[in-house]
Amino acid sequence: MSTVLVFVEHLDGNPKRGGLEALGAARSISENVVAVLAGAGAELAPARLQGAAKAVVLVGDASSPDACAVALAAVAKSEGARAFLALATSTGRDLAPRVAALLGSSLLSDCTGLERNGDSFVVVRPWLAGKVIARQRSSSPVLCATLRRNVFGPASGGPPGSVVAGPAIGTGKAKRTALEAKGSGKLDVAEASVVISGGRGLRESRHFKLIEDLASAFGNAAVGASRAVVDAGWRPHGEQVGQTGKTVSPQLYVAIGISGAIQHLAGMKTAKVIVAINKDREAPIFKVADYGVVGDAFEIVPALTAEIQRIRSQG
Repeated sequence: MSTVLVFVEHLDGNPKRGGLEALGAARSISENVVAVLAGAGAELAPARLQGAAKAVVLVGDASSPDACAVALAAVAKSEGARAFLALATSTGRDLAPRVAALLGSSLLSDCTGLERNGDSFVVVRPWLAGKVIARQRSSSPVLCATLRRNVFGPASGGPPGSVVAGPAIGTGKAKRTALEAKGSGKLDVAEASVVISGGRGLRESRHFKLIEDLASAFGNAAVGASRAVVDAGWRPHGEQVGQTGKTVSPQLYVAIGISGAIQHLAGMKTAKVIVAINKDREAPIFKVADYGVVGDAFEIVPALTAEIQRIRSQG
């Protein structure tokens, strides 16, 4: 049985949702999944994990990415891992290439699909700036890949059957000396439970106030945008939803004036409920929408905003 090693990110012993998603992806290709944790509070995380047969807790300071990568590679070798997976976050992108180099492998990054094919693995990932979706196989003894957030379902099951101490993390060439928490402000589309996105149907950048007002009316919504809008300079890239932007999986996704190009659909189709507002009844977005409203967004959105504000004001 092929062993799959997963680096699970956590915050003070609480596994992040993305880490559980990575375990879910690993379970789709192997039943022998080993979770590896590092950093302050890592010893508390295994009890809150699901899907891993075993958990390895690295010992020592994990603030040096190159030193942590050496310890991760050592665990991969000792466990006889056939695959190493990490999330495509800033931490995962920092660690995974280093681990791949130490294992003599090439990194396949930002994967949106993971399959088993006999004794080997196949990944699905955007390629050539998202112009094509590629199916790729690694010829290296150990597949090394990072996984896009909000694509894979979290693992299920009980906590790991065994928890062991891993190798000590040594001293690296670089070290993180401080960590500044993100200040309060706009919600990140990748984390929000409600996302309100706008597209070219809004005609001008100033009309995005309709999107902002609706998001504000919900109170827990983030503002998103299509690639065309971001390319036009109307909105920052951090708000872009789609194959070359961020993948979102909120409870509610509202697409306003977005036609629904395949690149955009790839970034939001896993939302629990999708509402589309577009004056073109043939727009592709309606094929994935749970609720579709055909009409003028400049009339519909202000009315919807006012109604949500009225409902919320009633408690």
